[in-house]
Amino acid sequence: MRLKLFLFVLFSFCIGVCKAEQRVNLLDPQLSQFVNVYADGDAKFVDGELHLLSTQNWFLTTKQRYDNFILTVDIKMPQVKEYSNSGVIFRGQIEENDKGKFVVGYQAEIDPSERRWSGGLFDQGRRKWLYPLHPKRSHRDEDFIKSYLPQWSEQQASAYKQGEWNHLRIECNGSTLKIFLNGVLTTHVEDTKDKEGVIGLQHHGSKLYKETGHSDNVVRFRNIFIEKLI
Repeated sequence: MRLKLFLFVLFSFCIGVCKAEQRVNLLDPQLSQFVNVYADGDAKFVDGELHLLSTQNWFLTTKQRYDNFILTVDIKMPQVKEYSNSGVIFRGQIEENDKGKFVVGYQAEIDPSERRWSGGLFDQGRRKWLYPLHPKRSHRDEDFIKSYLPQWSEQQASAYKQGEWNHLRIECNGSTLKIFLNGVLTTHVEDTKDKEGVIGLQHHGSKLYKETGHSDNVVRFRNIFIEKLI
């Protein structure tokens, strides 16, 4: 009996250790896990945080590609008068045209606007809004199987907290995609467009930064962890 109890405790401990070992911190002072495939964008490591600033829509992407995983990250948006928007691309695809390289793919949205669609799912560079549905900018195709959530609710809209750190959790397991914002399940869909790809952290661009070279429109990220699912 004691032997069985010992083996059970040992097994449980090993499972916990193995799970912890799979959880990888993507953020370090050298930003060694990331690469800038664009001809724009400024990324800095400041006091344990990643600070992004850009003149145009831009994503800082991981060097590694991921398929099934749980990604967690804290995001804080600036308090500025000009337009400010962000998000996290996952299973992103790097493409290239005559203007250079860029990223397309699933994006967990951070939307501080009056629309309040933070935690929604946007398909960057392709089908646009997958959930919730936009009256003009939603182009679901045969790869979109279903959404498990009804219409966008007040609970989902209220999940984002402007001026505070917001905790984003993205789960990808096969065709199942889930987004949680501050503990609220904001997106749960089945989609088969992409099976793997890069992670990309977004700065939507600052007009003031483009015109003057200075701006407080800095998007901040911290505690960026990814855990591969087996």
